[in-house]
Amino acid sequence: MRKLLKFIKPYTLWAILAPIMMFVEVGSELVIPKIMALIVDIGIASGDHGYIIKMGILMVIAALLGAVGGIGCAYYASKTAMYFGADIREEMFARIQSFSFVNLDKFHTSSMITRLTNDITQLQQIVTLCLRGLVRSPLMMAGGLAMAIAINPRLTLILFAALVIMVFFISVIISLSFPLFKRVQTGIDKINTVMREDLSGIRVVKAFVREDKEKEKFAEANDNLMNITIKAFRTITMTLPLMTIVLNSAMLLIVWRGGHYVSVGDMTSGDLMQYMTYITQILMSLMMLSMLLMMISRARACTDRVNEILDTDTDIVDSPDAVSGVITDGRIVFDSVTFSYPASTGDPVLENISLTIEPGETVGILGETGAGKSTLVNLIPRLYDVTGGSITIDGVDVRKISLDYLRKNIGIVLQKALLFSGSIAENLRWGNKDASDDEIKEACITAGADEFIESFKDGFDTQLGQGGVNLSGGQKQRISIARTLLKKPKILIFDDSTSAVDTGTEKKIREGLATRLGNTTKIIIAQKVSSIMNADKIIVIHNGKIAEQGTHDQLLSQNGIYSEIYKTQTNLETEVE
Repeated sequence: MRKLLKFIKPYTLWAILAPIMMFVEVGSELVIPKIMALIVDIGIASGDHGYIIKMGILMVIAALLGAVGGIGCAYYASKTAMYFGADIREEMFARIQSFSFVNLDKFHTSSMITRLTNDITQLQQIVTLCLRGLVRSPLMMAGGLAMAIAINPRLTLILFAALVIMVFFISVIISLSFPLFKRVQTGIDKINTVMREDLSGIRVVKAFVREDKEKEKFAEANDNLMNITIKAFRTITMTLPLMTIVLNSAMLLIVWRGGHYVSVGDMTSGDLMQYMTYITQILMSLMMLSMLLMMISRARACTDRVNEILDTDTDIVDSPDAVSGVITDGRIVFDSVTFSYPASTGDPVLENISLTIEPGETVGILGETGAGKSTLVNLIPRLYDVTGGSITIDGVDVRKISLDYLRKNIGIVLQKALLFSGSIAENLRWGNKDASDDEIKEACITAGADEFIESFKDGFDTQLGQGGVNLSGGQKQRISIARTLLKKPKILIFDDSTSAVDTGTEKKIREGLATRLGNTTKIIIAQKVSSIMNADKIIVIHNGKIAEQGTHDQLLSQNGIYSEIYKTQTNLETEVE
């Protein structure tokens, strides 16, 4: 938790005012029993109604001061906690945004969502409780103990014995509850994973009639979370009955011994009543402190999970001598490039890749699933970093180029088109927030998206659901292509991004790219030979290595992998026809 205290620093004034206000509340509560004792021993004993009224007014003033202190403490504690949580959430989100793909591979999406929401909410509650309960309980215990000792030191021996027993119980319960609460947060991660998968893939679930199976999977995760949560809270709820037994036992002993002292004249009735009030306050404060410590035990698990994000260093950052303004032509050179995923213990995903792509050239990449095609192009904008060799653009190693500048000059269209809630125009302007209507329309014409967009009632103002659920796969891909074209990048990468587009539309897109983006270096990953057969150069990737390269005609004449793929696909198309 100490690592997170820096997020409270900007709100130090509020964090100080909260305990000060709690001092006022506790002081008032400690004074009230003393006033009551005076009323009993002096006012009631002597029948002095004026004294009773005067002390009664004083008691009301003390109660009002206590109320002001309590309200003020709650206000400043809550304000500090809310700002504290908001700042951590912003810091975590910014850190996640800076993560490379390697960093993101370490955390499940559902786990990051839980950490940004539930875990931080738990920490906010702890800050509020600490600024109130963690101040109130020790103050009340110290103040009440001092007042109790002043009234009758001998009776306080019973209190000390009760405190020792209660502290022992609290320590045991905390040691048992901490690992359980860690499992609770992991259970929340699991249930979020199941929910996220089902909600995002609901169409697939329905298509395969998997509703019952998915209900069973959710029920299992839900039951696991319920069971571990019950176990965790059952452990900490043992605190209350144990504390109650100790409290009542102590009260009985104090009443028995106190009654004896009253009978022999060592204490007055008012003193005993006052003493009982202080003992109740002390023991109730200890119970409150024990519950707070239980909450802190749970917060420790949340703190570890939050710190795990904040302590993760982004492994892809700008070098100290990073440069900008160096991408002028778009010439890409792979020099003996090798890449392995950090957690991988097998063969490299890519091995000894040497390739030169000239400015304005269109290069097609073909290969079986898992050959390393996507990984190869992800190395260019440094979504991953090479583990061996180098990649240069216009003679400059990509690791020496500013990340922002590098990625602004490289456009990537992914196979899985991801759109965001909002209008079509808003999604398109992700490519260029200042794009004019004419620029947007031109990009859509090139991407073959203009016709279906204009057929909508609201045209470019059509609102999209989350992920673009109200569009077909092909429509989403074409909008994604148009969005990337608006960046006007020097290098354009298509990662099998026309897989959901019909052959006629795909041909129009290829023609549009050739006409309007003649000076842009284009890399096209495809599963279909027809998508890349007109490329200036075709690269065939097999088992992480370049198996063949050349033009369509050159590769056909070699009768190798490319030729075999071409013949297979051509025969399949013929059979379909």
